[in-house]
Amino acid sequence: MEFLPYVWFVLIGVLWTGYLTLEGFDFGVGMLFTRLSRNPKERRVSLNTIGPHWDGNEVWLLTAGGATFAAFPEWYATMFSGMYLALFLILVLLIVRITALEWRGKINDERWRRRWDGIHTTSAWGVSILWGVAFANLVQGMEIEVLRITDAATQTFETVSANEIESATVAEAASFTHHLTGGFFSLLTPFTIVGGLVTLSLFLSHGAIFLALKTAGELQVRAEKYAARLSLVSLVITGAWALWAQLVYATSMWSWIPLIIAALCLVGAAVFAQRGDELRAFIANFVGIAAAVAFIFTAMFPYVMRSSINEAYSLSIEQATATGPTQIIMLVAALIFVPIVIGYSAWSYKVFAKRISVDDIPDTAAGLSRVMDDNRR
Repeated sequence: MEFLPYVWFVLIGVLWTGYLTLEGFDFGVGMLFTRLSRNPKERRVSLNTIGPHWDGNEVWLLTAGGATFAAFPEWYATMFSGMYLALFLILVLLIVRITALEWRGKINDERWRRRWDGIHTTSAWGVSILWGVAFANLVQGMEIEVLRITDAATQTFETVSANEIESATVAEAASFTHHLTGGFFSLLTPFTIVGGLVTLSLFLSHGAIFLALKTAGELQVRAEKYAARLSLVSLVITGAWALWAQLVYATSMWSWIPLIIAALCLVGAAVFAQRGDELRAFIANFVGIAAAVAFIFTAMFPYVMRSSINEAYSLSIEQATATGPTQIIMLVAALIFVPIVIGYSAWSYKVFAKRISVDDIPDTAAGLSRVMDDNRR
């Protein structure tokens, strides 16, 4: 069953694709709704477009993390220990964003809602950039070294040379562990920062197109204008970064295929957005983001984490994989439940396909009043 690790590498790519394509427009709406919405009702309209979907979209992230833990434990351990601070920051921003979405309507007070709206917008901007930085590091490579324990009592390690890795027996290689030895700021390079701008711009255009597709009235008109502009911005930034990645860091010529597909789709999204064809623009942008994720995984293949110090220190798919029985059990579960999740998600989007306008928002906002009745004081 030597092909199973590669199957799971593809499946994890599919899970990340589901998360970034679906949650991407949620982040985009979060970044834009305080700017596009001119009054409380329009803010409610913007939030109601993602209200039935955002929590379901988060499931793709949980599944991707869980699948990585089970299918590639060495990948999970190296990434989550070495990138601990960065991933912790992403987690905090996601928690804060969820809190803002859930709590803004609990108190019927405009200052309360505006405060949470500002927190929501800020967290959406932050996490959108950080996801791009994280994935750009997977393409570029990080300061990863191979270490072995010299003293278990004091947890003392020594670096294994590249020559030792090449000549090591199976038993010796089993004692090696991959460690990200660079600190937090080693993750920030010109390439990874531009990668952060890629996800930021893609999510912004994705959110603007989604708002134009899901709303009616003046809010839709403003969303269409933003979608037309932002789709051009995301096309330029993504195209420049992808060419940079392909020409400098990609390990295979096969990555040209998803790169070209992504480029064609993003061009199509920009053209359709200029014409005001929201549905085609959204589909093209959706497929473009999916192809961009495929490009990232193809560019880093056959590694799950590349070393910028020495290619011999890179963590390959074979080195990171779990045992065969584990992957077989997981594959059976995935073949059963992933289609169910996809089917349910498609059904939910069909049920909530109707456009939303301010006429659908009640005049009286929900939530408890800050002013207590005199009899209750």
